[in-house]
Amino acid sequence: MMSTATLIWGLIFGSIGLGFFVYGKKQKLIIPLVCGILLILFPYFISNIYILVFSGIVLVALPYFIRI
Repeated sequence: MMSTATLIWGLIFGSIGLGFFVYGKKQKLIIPLVCGILLILFPYFISNIYILVFSGIVLVALPYFIRI
């Protein structure tokens, strides 16, 4: 059973993931593209809110630190 917080965080990270996906596809950059796909998909598989938020923040910050 999903809580309201899980749904809202999933919507936030999914929206950011869509932005990363479009940016990575247009610029032909692999790290934002993969992070975008992962940000869109991972809220479906993680039900613990603390793990969801932590892993979402890590995936959002990853393209800023890894430039390939």
